[in-house]
Amino acid sequence: MSSDLLYSDVENDLRAAVRGLLADRCAPSDVLARCEGDEPYDSALWRTLAREVGVAGLLVPEKLGGQGASAREAAVVLEELGSFVAPVPFLGSAVLATTALLAAGTTEADAAVAGLAEGERTAALAVPLPSAPGAEVFPGVRADADGVLGGRVTSVADATAADVLIVPATGPDGPGLYEVRTDAPGVALTVPVPLDLTRPIADVTFDGAAAARRIAGPATAAAAVERALLTGAGLLASEQLGLAQRCLDETVTYLKERHQFGRVVGSFQSLKHRLADLWLEVVQARAAARNAADTLARDSADAPVAIAVAQAFCAPVAVRAAEECVQLHGGIGMTWEHPAHLRLKRAKADEIALGTPGRHRAALAALVELPAAG
Repeated sequence: MSSDLLYSDVENDLRAAVRGLLADRCAPSDVLARCEGDEPYDSALWRTLAREVGVAGLLVPEKLGGQGASAREAAVVLEELGSFVAPVPFLGSAVLATTALLAAGTTEADAAVAGLAEGERTAALAVPLPSAPGAEVFPGVRADADGVLGGRVTSVADATAADVLIVPATGPDGPGLYEVRTDAPGVALTVPVPLDLTRPIADVTFDGAAAARRIAGPATAAAAVERALLTGAGLLASEQLGLAQRCLDETVTYLKERHQFGRVVGSFQSLKHRLADLWLEVVQARAAARNAADTLARDSADAPVAIAVAQAFCAPVAVRAAEECVQLHGGIGMTWEHPAHLRLKRAKADEIALGTPGRHRAALAALVELPAAG
């Protein structure tokens, strides 16, 4: 079935609301200041986005207290968050954790997701951020018959901003999903220095965490985690798109203003060619990211193919756009005071998040039955 990938009026209105808030509350200087402090996440901004704009519950049905929107609307939000490199836990809480809970489909999971949709709590899915769709994530943590958790998960995105963790664990009867508070006894978070200072990761250790509550069992847990990883990878392409578009826009603006040898730098033909090539890649990335979000919104059987294409293409485009942004800004682009390095670090971190481009190319080859090179 064909689908219109153009932005709808509703999506444009949502973009305007999110962009206006971020322009007012998420200036590059504010983000840089947070990177130098002890609170990298902007909890006040997140509360406004979650409760007043309603982004925390975009993917949640109205009957559970959400907005009843789709992946297309969530993708628009991620474009804007990527553009501003906003230090908020939207990907970890409103996408990964929320999707896992919704896919679990149990009464306990529905109750947990309702609190997230209303912005009362923030959650993180306790899987390594580099986990691609199809990755085996359950062996990291084990649960006994009483639900006591033991084990360790590394590189969990947005865990330091989360009130609760949604933990895939292997129990006596197979895989399950468990809910546990981050401040519960037996739960410890170790925060390494991340490449992307605007999206901290944490290594989570469970040492006799008895306060965990099982919210999904073997019947749905594995499929729920797989759905979360697939949705996360598909929507991450939109964050990469927003980042790439912002890098291109700011580079073009700078080259129109910068003079060298009595000429506007942007008038040099070699730079025009580089920007034209980058513009074409960003346009193609938009098509790929929009298609991935649309197939998720329609729950299309083509979603795995569209997502593999989007991730394989959008991740390198974001990195290239950020690299060009740093280089073409000249000396100022190499300084800490300029936000170009934040965008480059986010692009590089996103490149390995939820599967590398190579991993997605390999998945795509299998999905379309493309034979391996001899």
